[in-house]
Amino acid sequence: MFSLEGKTALVTGASGGIGSAIAYALARQGARLALSGSNSAKLRSFREQINEEVGGDHVEITCDLSNTTQVEELIPATVDTLGKIDILVNNAGVTRDNLAMRMKDDEWDAVMRINLEAAFRLMRAAARPMMKARHGRIVSITSVVGATGNPGQMNYAAAKAGLVGMSKSLAQELASRGITVNCVAPGFIRTAMTDQLPDAQKDALNARIPMGRMGEGEDIGAAVAYLASDEAAYVTGQTLHVNGGMAMMS
Repeated sequence: MFSLEGKTALVTGASGGIGSAIAYALARQGARLALSGSNSAKLRSFREQINEEVGGDHVEITCDLSNTTQVEELIPATVDTLGKIDILVNNAGVTRDNLAMRMKDDEWDAVMRINLEAAFRLMRAAARPMMKARHGRIVSITSVVGATGNPGQMNYAAAKAGLVGMSKSLAQELASRGITVNCVAPGFIRTAMTDQLPDAQKDALNARIPMGRMGEGEDIGAAVAYLASDEAAYVTGQTLHVNGGMAMMS
């Protein structure tokens, strides 16, 4: 069940905490991966690690998502390298947190360019070969704050909410071609960054979650693997919230 044998997938931000968990989840189900990120050394090390631990002939493609030219080249490079693209996972993202009254234009622009515009360009480019194949899966990683908002994250919340609306629109355009477009919205997920928080701050975060703990990267990887599978063929235009009950969406 949920086998991805014979499928290819591009994962952006693949060497990060959540990105690496997504990559492992897809690879363990049999997908061959194009791992993308901006840090070529970190990306190469991760590619060697996943090849060794999971097996398969995965590849890395360095891409700075703030660079429009590099973004436009990423899907063609993936198709050239893997032969096709079955699954696109828009995972990469940045934060430039600030209160609205203090937010600088470049803080707004950077988040929009990487978190929203780059995802749009990749979705548009991936749709072409997927339409030709009459099959495809596009999954974008949004956030609970895209639905609830968060002080100091006006730019980030707007970009993540924009991903949801963009995905719903594209889902309607591509549904007749056998292509699904969905989102996964993580809540608080334990990463190397959250591990460094003071215990008091972690306790305060956990107190906001009915399950009493942060999620793991593997929780997000499992959600993406499901949406990328044939079993999710009738699921499109949806957002799967993975947040331990912190925000219960209808």
